[in-house]
Amino acid sequence: MRYIVFTDLDGTLIDHDTYSYEAAKPAIEELKEKGIPLIFCTSKTRAEIEVYVRELGSTHPFISENGGAIFIPEGYFSVDYPVSKTEDGYDVIELGTAYSKLRDILVEIRTKEKMDIIGFGDMDDEGVSEDTGLDIESARLAKMREYDEAFRLNGDENTANRLKEKIQEKGLNYTRGGRYWHILGDNDKGKAVNILTGLYRKKYGDIKTIGLGDSLNDLPMLRSVDISVLVQKQNGEHDPNIKDQNIMRISGIGPVGWNMAVKQIVSSDV
Repeated sequence: MRYIVFTDLDGTLIDHDTYSYEAAKPAIEELKEKGIPLIFCTSKTRAEIEVYVRELGSTHPFISENGGAIFIPEGYFSVDYPVSKTEDGYDVIELGTAYSKLRDILVEIRTKEKMDIIGFGDMDDEGVSEDTGLDIESARLAKMREYDEAFRLNGDENTANRLKEKIQEKGLNYTRGGRYWHILGDNDKGKAVNILTGLYRKKYGDIKTIGLGDSLNDLPMLRSVDISVLVQKQNGEHDPNIKDQNIMRISGIGPVGWNMAVKQIVSSDV
């Protein structure tokens, strides 16, 4: 059986606090040895993802900013597919809404509704670094947003519900990740995963897809794969907002659980 692995990064492949993937290295190496594509599918920006692409020597596509765009190395697929643009060696399939529009609408909602919202666009590199725990260079890359604005909302659930309504009234969508809310267009991780899965099926024929995540914003991805895995969050619990019982719950926080799940699945014929 040929597997394709789709994975979230923050809190899943990489540790929530240390941003390290050290605990996942044995399974990452096994995927490489078996020629199994590892596809990053994350809320991170293209610039952030490319750090991991370089470090891990990945030659595979990746999905940025909650399904905002798919970046496919030129020549990777021999089949035809619709391309929004080609740049820097990638065929880019854009699914998201321009960042500038998302920012304008978020600021409008914040002002009109008098909500305590702070987004990455409100902070400089130092501010993002302080808020996230990232180093300055990583914070700079995190601010290079194209299809998704990450923000914090300070308020109760009533405020949160009002915010959701206002975002949807504008024809946009939202999601909540491990640390931040996100405002985005008509895109999610699942839609991007489905497009790539279709291309892999044209390339290889029969495949089985695996998806790994830790938070609610991973749910569209987890519902779009054949085998879905939820790793434990930093508090040792699985995200209580994910009720779907078809999703495997692995014991192991972040990359520890990721490593166990991947090795368990690809070493057997599930």
